[in-house]
Amino acid sequence: MVTKNSEINPMEYTCNSKRLTFIKPLIMAIVNITPDSFYDGGKYSNVNDILQDVEEKINQGADIIDIGAASSRPGATTISAEEEWERLENYLPAIRKKFPDIFISIDTFYASIAKKSADHGADIINDISGGDMDPAMFETLTKINLPYVLMHMQGTPRTMQQNPVYGDVVAEVKDALSKKLEKLSALDFKKIIIDVGFGFGKTQEHNYRLLKNLHQFNDYPILAGFSRKSMVNKIIGTNPVTSLNGTTVLNTIALLNGASILRVHDVTEAKQAINLVQFYKNV
Repeated sequence: MVTKNSEINPMEYTCNSKRLTFIKPLIMAIVNITPDSFYDGGKYSNVNDILQDVEEKINQGADIIDIGAASSRPGATTISAEEEWERLENYLPAIRKKFPDIFISIDTFYASIAKKSADHGADIINDISGGDMDPAMFETLTKINLPYVLMHMQGTPRTMQQNPVYGDVVAEVKDALSKKLEKLSALDFKKIIIDVGFGFGKTQEHNYRLLKNLHQFNDYPILAGFSRKSMVNKIIGTNPVTSLNGTTVLNTIALLNGASILRVHDVTEAKQAINLVQFYKNV
């Protein structure tokens, strides 16, 4: 990364009069309103189902609710911004109204969705493409001024797992992110969270090499997201339904290596991992 120690952003970002702080690791709970996500696609049938699930996640300890209206699983077909907003427009206002104090993140790579979501009370934009899939994203960020998850992905969701190749995955991901950080810096945008993109254009070895070197990305808060993914399942022979224990193991490793946010399906177990690691570090 290109940021020097003296230039590191303070571990606190403002969004909609709220303060997002990173004194203790945070939990980003996944809420997919998609029919085809790899683990929980088609989970909800109406707004009340989602509100009940969000409430349960908040009660379990979620700090951020991450709403996704388009699947990014390997091989997924890209949907239009119009279709994505059709899925979001009824749910986002309802969640915002019922839970005014929770941080809401919108998982999108469309600048227009980021803008509309901000207008409807979203607090964070979580972009799997790091600005690659919509060139207007970075300029839009300067207008909405919300924290931005800058993720690395090689390819697109449809192509990313078709033989991803790196010479040195850690160095190349750092370089790719650094170039985007320079662009954001030139726009005087600083509310950045880094996501190295586990499973997005990486082999299993790539994923674990990045996890082992996660601390090298800590010029900004780090988000780690591998909940129930194949990087768990292919190593220990589980599947998305049976991979909770493996996910918790990797969450623990990520916390020890500097993760500031865990993006998860299972809030209770992530909260337990955070509490145990925090106690261990403070002994």
